[in-house]
Parts: sequence; C-alpha cells; structure tokens
Amino acid sequence: MAEAATGFLEQLKSCIVWSWTYLWTVWFFIVLFLVYILRVPLKINDNLSTVSMFLNTLTPKFYVALTGTSSLISGLILIFEWWYFRKYGTSFIEQVSVSHLRPLLGGVDNNSSNNSNSSNGDSDSNRQSVSECKVWRNPLNLFRGAEYNRYTWVTGREPLTYYDMNLSAQDHQTFFTCDSDHLRPADAIMQKAWRERNPQARISAAHEALEINEIRSRVEVPLIASSTIWEIKLLPKCATAYILLAEEEATTIAEAEKLFKQALKAGDGCYRRSQQLQHHGSQYEAQHRRDTNVLVYIKRRLAMCARRLGRTREAVKMMRDLMKEFPLLSMFNIHENLLEALLELQAYADVQAVLAKYDDISLPKSATICYTAALLKARAVSDKFSPEAASRRGLSTAEMNAVEAIHRAVEFNPHVPKYLLEMKSLILPPEHILKRGDSEAIAYAFFHLAHWKRVEGALNLLHCTWEGTFRMIPYPLEKGHLFYPYPICTETADRELLPSFHEVSVYPKKELPFFILFTAGLCSFTAMLALLTHQFPELMGVFAKAMSDIFCSAEFRDWNCKSIFMRVEDELEIPPAPQSQHFQN
Repeated sequence: MAEAATGFLEQLKSCIVWSWTYLWTVWFFIVLFLVYILRVPLKINDNLSTVSMFLNTLTPKFYVALTGTSSLISGLILIFEWWYFRKYGTSFIEQVSVSHLRPLLGGVDNNSSNNSNSSNGDSDSNRQSVSECKVWRNPLNLFRGAEYNRYTWVTGREPLTYYDMNLSAQDHQTFFTCDSDHLRPADAIMQKAWRERNPQARISAAHEALEINEIRSRVEVPLIASSTIWEIKLLPKCATAYILLAEEEATTIAEAEKLFKQALKAGDGCYRRSQQLQHHGSQYEAQHRRDTNVLVYIKRRLAMCARRLGRTREAVKMMRDLMKEFPLLSMFNIHENLLEALLELQAYADVQAVLAKYDDISLPKSATICYTAALLKARAVSDKFSPEAASRRGLSTAEMNAVEAIHRAVEFNPHVPKYLLEMKSLILPPEHILKRGDSEAIAYAFFHLAHWKRVEGALNLLHCTWEGTFRMIPYPLEKGHLFYPYPICTETADRELLPSFHEVSVYPKKELPFFILFTAGLCSFTAMLALLTHQFPELMGVFAKAMSDIFCSAEFRDWNCKSIFMRVEDELEIPPAPQSQHFQN
C-alpha cells in the first residue's frame, strides 16, 4: 500500500514537472485569466488606487533612501559574486539555481544520471585516464643554487612553490634511494637528507655524508652472493651527496660543474660495481637501478652545465652519447635537451632527424616537439610570407603545411604563443610542468624564444595564424581536432606549480556569468537613480508619481509619453516657450 502511494506521488510529481517544463505558457495564461475573473472579488482596482495614493504621499527623501539601499545591496552581491567566481570559477547564484531549481523545473534525476554514467563507464574511464593531469619533471629545469636562489637574492621573490619543491623531493627519493641504503652509512644519511624541508639541513647532511667517506675505514663486501669469499674494499664516495651540493649549494654554474664531475667519478664506480652484481638477487638489482638513475642524472646535468657555459657542441655530444648508452631511459626526456642545443647550433637537419624519431603517434607529445616541428616548417616560408599576398593568391602547399603545423602546436598547448609573441611576461620555469598547461608554456618559451626570433618572419607567421586554431575547436573541453579534448584540471594544477605573483593563463577563457553582469548593471542603475534623486528631488518625485499613476490606474492604456511630460510641466509650472511673430500669424 505504501509502495503504491509512493509511486502515485512520484507519478504526480513527474506530471507536474512535465507540465512546468513544456506547458509553462499555458500555465501563464491560466493565471492571467484567473486574475481577470477575480478582479472584482479581490478588489484589485481599489488596491491599486490605494497603492497609488500611498506612493503620491512619499517624499523625495524616501526615494533617495530606497535607491541608495538597493544600490548598496546590489553592490555587495556583485562583490560576493566576483569573489566566488574568481575562487571557484562559477557563479554562486547560477550554481544554487542549477542545484535546487533545476530538479523542480524538469532537471535530470540523480538515478537516471547514475544509470547513464554506469552504462557509459568504459568510455568515461578512458577519457579520465587520457585527460588526467599528470605532472612531469621539467627536462630543462634550472639549478637551485646557481639560478633559482640568485633570483631570490635579487628580487626577494620565491620562484618555486612548496608543491613544486615537494614533488622534487619525492623524485629524489625515488631515483636516488633504495631499500639497501641502510647498509652504507653515507647513503643512509642522504636518504634522510632528501626528506628534509630546510635547505641548510640538506646541505649539512650532504657534507656529513662526504666526511664519513674521508675516514679510511674498511668494509667487507661479498664477491659472490652466498659465498665465503670476501674482499676488503674502501668505502666509495657518495655520489648523491655531490649531486645535492651541486644543485643547492653551488652559486655558479662553474662550481656546480666541478661538483658534478666529482659526482660522476663516484657514481661511475658505484655503477660498475652494481652492474657486476645485479643478477645476484633483488637487493643488488635495486642497487643497480638506483646507481643507473644517479649516473644518468649526473651526465645529463653535466651536459646542461656545458650548454649553460657556452660549450654547446660538447653538450650535444654528451647528450648523444647518453642516449646511445641508455636508450630505454626516456623518463628524463633527454631528447628535449638535445633539441634545444641543436637549435642553438642552427643544425636544423639534425633537429629534423631527432623529431622524426620522437614525433611519433605512439609517443607522448610535448610543447617542445610540437612547436619545434612548427618552427622548422615555418622556417621554409616565413621569410617571404605576407598576409596581404596570401589573401590575394591563397596559400601555397608549403605555407599550408606551416600553418597546419602551427595549428597543431597551438591545439596541443594554446598558452605558448602569448609568451613567444611577448604578450605575457616570462618568469623562471618551475621544476615540474603540466603538459598542455601554462607551466609547460613558460618552460618552453623561456629557452626557445631566442630560436624563434632567430628565424626571420617566424614570429610574424605565428602572429597571423595562431588564433585560427580556435575556429576548428569551438568546444575544446568536449572535442579536440588532432588531440584529445583539453583537460579541465590544468588551471588548478598550474596554480599549484607556479608562484603567486604570476597570472596563470586559463584556456578556454572563462566568460563572466550572467548574474555578475546583471548585478553590476543593477548596482550602476540604482546608484544613478540615487544620485539623480538626491540632486533633483522634485523632478524625480514627479517622474515617480507619474510612473506610479501609469502602472497603477485602471486607465493606463490612454496614457502616453506626451501626458507624462505635460504633467511634469504642470507640476513644476514651466512657462511655455515664446513663439515668434511669424509663427503667431
């Protein structure tokens, strides 16, 4: 019985909702008809006359107070709406309307939405996995001591956020530590040092780890697992301690390079020893994996030091050798460092060869790959490109390929052109980036802006064509053209990665909600009414009385604008304009 009553109520509610959704015009006319039929019992005309008399007795001070109060209230609503929109990206009034009024006016029921979500579970999960905002290590990240700290000393601003530095600490613990670190005293100290938040504490721990190795103590190391054969060896140098000092204590790139060379000597020895013992058990295999990460990191940073110090050809050779020696370690994205160095040498044929290997459909893309490919195609036509000539004769095949490459790059990361065209100011790139986000755009433009300027006409071609990308993807959050839809979570992640003094670029740009514009107009209009009422109380009082008479009297159809102004002239006793003699005759 109860179930039948509940079902009847649900059916009745659905019928009412349906009627409000599709038959609202019929309901509106029914209400008007009822008001017309009941106008005599309800004494509508008498009530309107009473209201009109009451309004006629009001003084101008009342209207000043009324308009001033309404202006103040609408201004407070505007301030609250603007704050809510800047913080949460949506209008509070619209959100409340959608959450509470939409179900009453025929919105989607929660059960039906859950059913639809469950039926499309596979597609939704695939889309979530694709659009998940994964943070990547910046392959071109700067040195903390020699570059980031110097910026802080000069400007007093912190270029790195706590979230970014915390991610770096997690990377260091992942790449530079293993479960057997407690067996070596220096590595045990460094394992704690990577967890330290205070930079001075980390540096002190690194010095302590190096001092332990200065003691010529001896340790017994098994030559073969589960064997009775032992060899006496000196404790090896701690490579990770040199890495920390080179990254955070060195104040110049030259000092960092010296420390990295010492780290290379220590890390190479550890790598060779662990390479011989890697098949003797899981513990040795973990040590070898850690020593491999340490060695690759040191060699990559040495190549970056050479690039910073102007030895670009030496840096290119070191990167090529590193990629040949460890071809499977793609997590460091060394090819992006190589592309930047080759562009500095203007070795465009070598750049094209690297792109042919890494710009593959099965490999993850980056702004470096997409925009470098666009730069190479733009280089072939940019020196002779003219928008006026192109509009007259049309685009040639080479120009069309260049424009398509630019559109492809802009679709992948739409934030880069503003930095390349210097429409937004650059800051130091963070240690981690979000692909397709503002952080990746900053990291790319910081190093590659000079390469675009070096190619004659490339920035002009980019300026003329990059905005055409948005016509092909009118709804980038729902459907892309060459890539997956643009992820929604980039703005939130970029705000965590980038410092607070930087204005984060948002795509697609959010438009102001209707209610913010409405409250702004309402506030301005009521403030203007309050000012006019205060300055001209008699005139505004006459207008208010005339308007109340128009809308409240039963004979409002006979009124027009002429009668309003005639009444204003009578109330204020404005004399008629003098007429000329010719007009009187």
